[in-house]
Amino acid sequence: MKPKILLTEPARCTGCRDCEVACSLRHTGVKKTARTRIQIIGDDYEGSFFLPTTCQQCVDPPCMAVCPKKAIYRDKELERVMIDDALCVGCKMCVLACPFGNIQVGAAGCAEKCDLCGGDPVCVQFCPRGALRFVEAEDREVEKRQKLAQALAGSYRESE
Repeated sequence: MKPKILLTEPARCTGCRDCEVACSLRHTGVKKTARTRIQIIGDDYEGSFFLPTTCQQCVDPPCMAVCPKKAIYRDKELERVMIDDALCVGCKMCVLACPFGNIQVGAAGCAEKCDLCGGDPVCVQFCPRGALRFVEAEDREVEKRQKLAQALAGSYRESE
């Protein structure tokens, strides 16, 4: 199976937050955007820029490196970074390590992040403008995006 990536196109995002609602309903059963695994950054002023953000599926995930229980692993089938709820103790080390702020601790006390909905992301299905797409990626494209994510993470750490 070829690797797939969740591609975001901010220029198409209107900030409707349908992706957040769909994600929340899928993972928690309630319409509560505070419990979503994708967030829209931006405000609701006219002419605003909106940025959908979610787990970047890093090549060398900082969250995985800091997990004391090895609860964070890379899924072989979809090559996504996953959290094993049975091993997670809710220590929040991964929350602190994620340079993008895309991990949270859920109501059950375990870390939560985008799991790509098992290979069929619901956020993509409910995005009315096509700002989110789950696409097969050429190795070059995946590598390019992952290197950019790592560079951004590095510059973020340096600024602290």
